[in-house]
Amino acid sequence: MENYIVSLFEFFLLSFAVFRFTHLIVLDEITDFIRKPFTAVVEEIDENGEVYQYIEGKGSGIQKWIGNLLNCYWCFGVWASILLYAGFVLFPVIFTPVIYVLAIAGVAALIETFVKQMT
Repeated sequence: MENYIVSLFEFFLLSFAVFRFTHLIVLDEITDFIRKPFTAVVEEIDENGEVYQYIEGKGSGIQKWIGNLLNCYWCFGVWASILLYAGFVLFPVIFTPVIYVLAIAGVAALIETFVKQMT
C-alpha cells in the first residue's frame, strides 16, 4: 500500500486550500445560491426590542443537516478537509490544480486581511 503521508509543503498547501474552500462555501456572498435552499434567516427580538438575526438549517432531515453544515465553518471545514485530501490522494491530476488555486487564493485573502489591518 502506498504511503499517504504528505510533506510539510503539501500539508500547508492543503491547509490553505481547505481554509479558502470552507470560507467560499460557508461565508462568501457569491455562493449564497448554494446555501439558500438549505438555510433560513431567523429573527429574534430581545428584551430591549433589538432584532437579532441568525441562520439555521431549514426544513427537516437531510435538508436541515446540510443547512446546519453549511452554516458551521468548523463543521464544514472537516468535510472540506476529507474531500480535498481524498481527492489529492486518489485523483491528483484533477485535484492538485484545484488545491493550488484555492491555496493561492487563501494566502492572498490572508495577506489582504493583514494589509487592511495595517492601514
